[in-house]
Amino acid sequence: MYINTYIFSIAEDKEAKYLDLAQTFLELYKRFGAVEVFENWESDIPDVEFTDYRKAVQAKPGEKIILAWVIWPDRATADTAHKGMFEDMQKAALNDMPLDGKRIILGGFEPMLHFHKSDLDLV
Repeated sequence: MYINTYIFSIAEDKEAKYLDLAQTFLELYKRFGAVEVFENWESDIPDVEFTDYRKAVQAKPGEKIILAWVIWPDRATADTAHKGMFEDMQKAALNDMPLDGKRIILGGFEPMLHFHKSDLDLV
C-alpha cells in the first residue's frame, strides 16, 4: 500500500467547481489503479498560534482547506499513475483550476500502522 496526500485551500464559493475537478481526477485515479480516494472539505480547523493547516498552505481569508488522499496498491503503481495523469492533464489543458498550485502540500507515504473496521467487526 502507498498513500499520496494533498493539502491546499480554495475559495469557499468554489466548492462546487472543485468538486467537479475532483470528479475528473477520481476517474483518472480509478483508471490508473487507485484503491481508494478521499476528498475532504474543511469543517473544523482551529487557528493556532504557531502552525496549522491555514498557515501551512498560506490560506487567504474566505478560503477553505481541502485534505485529500489517494491509496494505491504500491508505490510503483502511484509513480506510473502520476506520469500518465500528468500527460492526460496536459492534453486536457486544465487552465481554470479553482486552486493555487503553488500552495499545495503533497507527499507520498508508506503506511506504518493501519486499521480498518470492516462490516464483519460490527456483528
